[in-house]
Amino acid sequence: MFQGDYIHNIDAKNRLFIPAKFREELGDSFVVCPSPDGCLFVYTEEHWQQIAEQIAQKSSSRIDRIRQRNALFGVTTVSPDKQGRITLTPRLIEKAHLQKEVMIFGMTNRIEIWDMERWNRMMDELPQSEDGMDSEDLYPEINY
Repeated sequence: MFQGDYIHNIDAKNRLFIPAKFREELGDSFVVCPSPDGCLFVYTEEHWQQIAEQIAQKSSSRIDRIRQRNALFGVTTVSPDKQGRITLTPRLIEKAHLQKEVMIFGMTNRIEIWDMERWNRMMDELPQSEDGMDSEDLYPEINY
């Protein structure tokens, strides 16, 4: 399970350090793809295979083919170098609007990579209680 948050920088060669805790769970290679939320999703190869199979099983109507292309466009399998860095493609950087500083965040079954400025704006929009974030306001049906 992926949990935790880390702030790292993308270097001039589009390399990004992936924390060791995440690399251990991801394995020797893993999948990075644009997300519909404006960040990057990172999956183990096994989990991505399940997602890709679901996409492939959709009908072959024209609209479904367009959706399939959109879902699969930009998906990349990466392997960290000896320093734990991956190289992001220009397309991934563009799709997620990544600048230099990024938030790497564990979301249980995936990792998300956000541009730090966009991450901060999104977090500022979450409901707040008088003393800060109120988890009961986010998911009142969950017993904390």
